[in-house]
Amino acid sequence: MKIGCIQLNVAFNNPDQNYAEAERLIRKAVSQGAELIVLPEMWNTGYALDQLEQTADIEGQRTKAFFSALAKELHVHIVGGSVATKKSEHFYNTMYSYSNKGELVGEYDKAHLFKLMDEHLYLEAGDSANRFQFDGIEAGGVICYDIRFPEWLRTHALTGAKVLFVPAQWPKTRVDHWKILLQARAIENQMFVIAVNRTGSDPNNEFNGQSMIIEPWGNVLWTGSENEELAVIDVDFSIVDEIRERIPVYADRRPNLYSRILEK
Repeated sequence: MKIGCIQLNVAFNNPDQNYAEAERLIRKAVSQGAELIVLPEMWNTGYALDQLEQTADIEGQRTKAFFSALAKELHVHIVGGSVATKKSEHFYNTMYSYSNKGELVGEYDKAHLFKLMDEHLYLEAGDSANRFQFDGIEAGGVICYDIRFPEWLRTHALTGAKVLFVPAQWPKTRVDHWKILLQARAIENQMFVIAVNRTGSDPNNEFNGQSMIIEPWGNVLWTGSENEELAVIDVDFSIVDEIRERIPVYADRRPNLYSRILEK
């Protein structure tokens, strides 16, 4: 499957500009053969968290209509990164995923809020996992800081995911952590990791892309530049089963031992 990774230079607190640029790049990716599109985290507003009352997407209506129409028109799957949403009276960091028929197949609110960027002061944490399928390929999705919690990502692998999508706004100052953690998550879970980071800056942070596609052995198939970029990469998901058979990590797990230790 050809994966279109969009390293968007997110315009701070400017949803109209961001939706227009996302649409331009989605259409460009499809013109280059992309069958599945991945965007970064909070691409509609950036981390303008103190402005969410004015800019958050109410019940995700704008984003869901945007992705559904494009996915159906262009016949492309979309992992929509994440956007700032308002549901009832609370704000969330929400990922929407759409099939190439324009159908919503996954919705996820970021489970682990990042205090260094004040998420906990403005957002509510989600409490459900994110599992979906594209053309029969079992997939999961988490958001940015979630990758620092290996037990959370393992739950997605244990329930069948062969690829994990990771949209992010990961700051340049810790980009080495980003790379190492993503490779570790791919190796330990024997799954593909497709991670798309933003570029550009906001009033408090600088972001430098370095998006990655990593195969289950930990080999990096592609790394993005430090600038806004669109890349279309061909990925063969069929190797996951072969790798899991060669090193049978899942068969060799001892969950009863782990739970017994935790109970002490």
